[in-house]
Amino acid sequence: MNDTPGWASPGSAPSEGQGAGVPRPSEPADGNGPAGNWSPAQPPAGQWSPPGTPGSGPGAPPPAGWGGGPQGPGWGRAPFAAKPGVIPLRPLGVGEILDGAVSTMRAHWRTVLGITLAVSVVAQIASILVERFLLPEPPRVDPNATGSEVLRQATDSAQSAMISGLPSLLITMIATLITTSVLTVVISRSVLGRPVTLSDAWAEARPRLPQLLGLTLLLTLISAAVLAVGLLPGMLIGSAAGAGLALLGFMAAFCVVIWLMVRFCLASPALMLERQSITISMRRSAKLVRGAWWRTFGILALTGLLTLVVAVIVTIPFGVIAVIVDGDGINSALTDGSTSFGWPFLIVSGIGEVIISTITYPLSAGVMALLYIDQRIRREALDLELARAAGLPGYDTRS
Repeated sequence: MNDTPGWASPGSAPSEGQGAGVPRPSEPADGNGPAGNWSPAQPPAGQWSPPGTPGSGPGAPPPAGWGGGPQGPGWGRAPFAAKPGVIPLRPLGVGEILDGAVSTMRAHWRTVLGITLAVSVVAQIASILVERFLLPEPPRVDPNATGSEVLRQATDSAQSAMISGLPSLLITMIATLITTSVLTVVISRSVLGRPVTLSDAWAEARPRLPQLLGLTLLLTLISAAVLAVGLLPGMLIGSAAGAGLALLGFMAAFCVVIWLMVRFCLASPALMLERQSITISMRRSAKLVRGAWWRTFGILALTGLLTLVVAVIVTIPFGVIAVIVDGDGINSALTDGSTSFGWPFLIVSGIGEVIISTITYPLSAGVMALLYIDQRIRREALDLELARAAGLPGYDTRS
């Protein structure tokens, strides 16, 4: 067994939702417990349990629920589960996934801060330099324009924004790839309660970067192709009816893209931790998400909302400061229609972007990796493999 990262190769444990029926230590072999939702209510013999937990002393009875019945899933309290690292080794709730991501940031803050801060600073400096020296100056806006001039200015501004956004998008994608790959390795160690240095995480993640880049590009091309198919019929018609058809096509294509991205959202951690090819990782993600699409979508949407809140909280004060320190750029925009800003604005707003990235990169990567681990626990009994890899008593032999 390869204990970290990956812990176990696909197929070494039951799949297709059968993991819950695998006997764990202290579980009856006949599986009389709640089907598909089993977690050990008692630790294996000799295993530590938190002080004050019912049934934690030697010879103590199993924890009891209301009325003296057995305490298990659905009885109002999470059953006991071993916790060698940042998460308990059982199916996770949404709060536990978010808490695990934050706990990893706290437990390995030197490693997490080192990679995210370094990558964010380099990426932001590159974005500022590209915007300042390589990109064409944005078209000026005439506040007195009317009629066809307004339409022309809007078209020119949209084209300029699209061209200007491509380099920044590429830099952001590369920064996300690097941080995600390293942080996924950090998560895999933190789940087992093992220390990890930045050099160790980078050494494990670096060989997988080309495949991760290929996966990202492939998913981007798939999304672009779906959107193009949705827009093409309406654009070919080219009339008012065509505009309406293009809008409907875009909405339908956007829904398809969302469905596909959620379906393949676990391909990245599967590629990193299982060391599989791009296509196999995509199949693995589709298999793990099958039957849990809405739950996966909800967790990703909640994570996106949290990152948006963090971005807004940081952006507002830094935006105000940037406007104050760059009075000349603002005056120029108000008087002659210039849409470019000076160095003070770019530097202050860049510092805000670095802070946002330093906070949101670990949160997003942690949620994605823990969501992958949670789905493998639910479908493939990965909790057993993790317990063995962590060296917990009672898990040293296969059931």
